[in-house]
Amino acid sequence: MITVRPEAAGDEASIREVNETAFAGPAEADLVDKLRSARAITLSLVAVSDGRIVGHALFSPVSIESDGSSLAGLGLGPVAVLPDFQRKGVGSLLMAAGIAQLRHEGYAYIVVLGHPDYYPCFGFRPSAEFGIKCEYDAPPEAFMILELREGALAGHAGVAKYRPEFNGV
Repeated sequence: MITVRPEAAGDEASIREVNETAFAGPAEADLVDKLRSARAITLSLVAVSDGRIVGHALFSPVSIESDGSSLAGLGLGPVAVLPDFQRKGVGSLLMAAGIAQLRHEGYAYIVVLGHPDYYPCFGFRPSAEFGIKCEYDAPPEAFMILELREGALAGHAGVAKYRPEFNGV
């Protein structure tokens, strides 16, 4: 059975292993470590199977900037699942838990740069529908947004800006 819980002290090495293994390299794991060091993690969830961390999802601050105004929200990523546990619903459990918690906590939106066939099943829509662009050069269909509160994005077209730790990933 897979359970989802918030990251706890002592989980760091296992989270790093999940990200390095899932992404076949250290870039995403390094990003998680940098965000943790900067105290720039809003929510970090782990999926656990038989006491072993097998998945991880991280949410960090993002803002939509336009003509002197700013709307705070969250960015999703990375989301990582060990290869042996992929396509078994682990990522979906992490996503559902994170979205539910952040909605309950009153956040306005979540952005994600990810696979355009996966994230829409959680309610994400192309950000271009809201007049929102990614600060990075990303395919428009891969940059998506989920309103956590109905109408939260009304009148907030602009550019989504990530934490500086994302530069170079």
